[in-house]
Amino acid sequence: MPVPFPGSPRPTLGVEWEIALVDKKTRDLSNTAAVVFDAVEQRAGQTPRLTKEFLRNTVELVTDVHDTVAEAVDDLAESLDLLRTAADPAGVDLICAGTHPFGQWTDQVVTRSPDYDEMIERTRWWGRQMLIWGVHVHVGVSSAEKVIPILNALLVKYPHMLALSASSPIWAGVDTGYASNRALMFQQLPTAGLPYHFESWAQYESFIEDQLKSGVITKPGGMHWDIRPSPRWGTIEIRVFDGITNKAELAALVALVHSLVVYYDERLERGEQLPTLQPWHVKENKWRAARYGLEAEVILDPVCHERLVTDDLNDLLEQLTPTAVRLGCADELAQVAQIPVRGASYQRQRRIAEQTGGDLVAVVDSLVEELRA
Repeated sequence: MPVPFPGSPRPTLGVEWEIALVDKKTRDLSNTAAVVFDAVEQRAGQTPRLTKEFLRNTVELVTDVHDTVAEAVDDLAESLDLLRTAADPAGVDLICAGTHPFGQWTDQVVTRSPDYDEMIERTRWWGRQMLIWGVHVHVGVSSAEKVIPILNALLVKYPHMLALSASSPIWAGVDTGYASNRALMFQQLPTAGLPYHFESWAQYESFIEDQLKSGVITKPGGMHWDIRPSPRWGTIEIRVFDGITNKAELAALVALVHSLVVYYDERLERGEQLPTLQPWHVKENKWRAARYGLEAEVILDPVCHERLVTDDLNDLLEQLTPTAVRLGCADELAQVAQIPVRGASYQRQRRIAEQTGGDLVAVVDSLVEELRA
């Protein structure tokens, strides 16, 4: 079964940013998305770049198609301002993180839709527990033949992306011991987690045909992998990131993804072979990044050389800088190096919890302020 991939004539960029609604007084999650959407429509007349999500405590901000990181982030900032203007009178603040520190999944209301109803019916207890938030980045790719080599190369840098964005150390009031509890929770769903290893687009098409025939999915876009082809848009979609807590880090990490995809694309154009890792090494690297974050020792190559992820990140940023200059996001990419300096979100959240004697309301306060700043 062919899976048409129209391709993109240039490396366009699109970003989806999941925002959680929290009560201004209690700091618990607030199932008020419907109220906020009504308020947005009254003010703006429409909500083209704000969309409903699985839970009624969430609003997703979706950009238009852009050419630069700055354009995409400005787009999101405009939508965030609109959302905040509507949420404030309803007694609602906004945060973004991989998890809410003390929210309980049993208190959350699911948005009714045929797709969400089917997911809950199929996944039951695990599906209802998906109290998690993330960021998705689309980058345009010119042809289907490039998608699988670029996807496999991106998996080599998976732990770098996850460690930098990790923001879900605390779940349901408990410090999990992980930097990203979200990453390991989400993979419990049957179509989520790491993608399978494909050698070619034709092999991917064969896989999709099998999934459709066997009823695992009802449309080619039904696989919710951490990194996946997005044939409808002619993009590769990177879904590795935990919820990113502030605009500066969002810009930095979007620049990292944009530069990585274009860097690999240009190497393919030169006839070079892109790096790959065995699937079992990819899986191990994901676990290490989820568990240890920026302190993870990651596997770099098929012969098991290992290195601290932050040390390898410095070399990666140097490699990507010329590409970022051409894409107009060199300043944003340079800010990636500052995340380990000030600490990733999971480290900042733990620091506040420790300083306040375990006050998780204070942790939410800090997330509100980060996003507002």
